[in-house]
Amino acid sequence: MTTSPLLQVEGLQVAYGSTPVVRGVSFTLGREKVAVVGESGSGKTTVGRALLKLLPRQARISAERLQFDGTDLLQAGERDMAALRGRRLSMIMQDPKYSLNPVMSIGRQIGEAMQRGEPMSRAACAERVEALLARVHIREPKRVAGQYAHEVSGGMGQRVMIAMMLAQRPQLLIADEPTSALDVSVRQEVLNLLDELVAEQGLSLLFISHDLNLVKHFCDRVLVMYAGRIVETLAAADLAHARHPYTQGLMAALPSLRHRRAVLPVLQRDAAWSAP
Repeated sequence: MTTSPLLQVEGLQVAYGSTPVVRGVSFTLGREKVAVVGESGSGKTTVGRALLKLLPRQARISAERLQFDGTDLLQAGERDMAALRGRRLSMIMQDPKYSLNPVMSIGRQIGEAMQRGEPMSRAACAERVEALLARVHIREPKRVAGQYAHEVSGGMGQRVMIAMMLAQRPQLLIADEPTSALDVSVRQEVLNLLDELVAEQGLSLLFISHDLNLVKHFCDRVLVMYAGRIVETLAAADLAHARHPYTQGLMAALPSLRHRRAVLPVLQRDAAWSAP
């Protein structure tokens, strides 16, 4: 028996006035890790935010289909989206320094996310907050729950963001450059944590990234975006054998410690790549 994908996107368009920024994007997402890669400005984050309807009011969103687990996101009103966000759809923002509230303790912020879905006593909430912080491998969770965003490191802040997004056990997690501000060792710890959560909780993960080497080893499939379009979809393990010249150009521009080159190649863009 074939299982329907959790998320179905067909012909997604996002425009600001007469300027299109996402143009005809289509993909499906099941119980897997799918990466969205491309240069800055290609529309990756806009696609993620469009799924949660977190774009500015002036953004115009249209699609032939935008369906999440049987729910038509296009027709969903703000009350419907508020019920979905956090509870079934969550998004990890790029940098915890700008995403966490600087005047609320970490424990209070996570507790607020939990209380939206399931009212509970203060003691029960504090206990669950500490359990969540421990789940994302934070030592001394009780102490960290009383701290503020400026008192924790970048890696710990990212773990706090993951704990907050998991507070209501979502089905789909959108991770927007969750490791870009971290050093290599901490980045690997965060990736291992996401991998654990996907395996244990059956999460679907949409992973937005610039790092082709990272997604090649971490994700199952890759969507390559250029100028608001998906120009190629392929298995992550097959990135080295990409067929589209844009993906080939991105891969060729990656530096290598094994094969040193005096000059890295420059990507030569073709106007046809952004044509309808």
